[in-house]
Amino acid sequence: MSKIGKINISIPEKVKVLLAGNSVNIEGPLGKKSITLDLNMFDIKINEGKDLLIKPKKIDQETKRLWGMNRSLLNNAIIGTSKGYEKILELSGVGFRSSIKGKQLSLQLGFSHDVNFDIPEGIKISVDKQTIIKISGSDKQQVGMVASQIKSIRPPEPYKGKGIKEQGQYILRKEGKKK
Repeated sequence: MSKIGKINISIPEKVKVLLAGNSVNIEGPLGKKSITLDLNMFDIKINEGKDLLIKPKKIDQETKRLWGMNRSLLNNAIIGTSKGYEKILELSGVGFRSSIKGKQLSLQLGFSHDVNFDIPEGIKISVDKQTIIKISGSDKQQVGMVASQIKSIRPPEPYKGKGIKEQGQYILRKEGKKK
């Protein structure tokens, strides 16, 4: 049995959930999201627009694997359309700074040139202080992907800790050369 799949998903007041064929349409103040589910495997019940329950029609190995995942996808979509998701990145290093120029994030990371990162649709990026980048959006997967792409431009190195890291991320530091 799936421990996560059994839990009901509470639906906030501002969010509307509708079942249309094989897809679940979720509409909230921050946007719309549509998730396609296999209704031959799962039953979806919406109780008076207050909570959502997903249950498998028959329990076997395949449905056990997908039950919790589908419940998490629905929950993430509901949270994304009501509150949204946010990741905060920090730049650490001498002369490292960032700014927004139009639809691009311009990063100065110690390279001989500025690195320009195109901001995808559905994602908002704001720069606080020049060394803190806030990435926000309604899709959890897309926010995480953009944060990962920005971090991969200059990952933190283990000797001085220079690079782009998430706020609160611990960097395992190494000891330098000894005489």
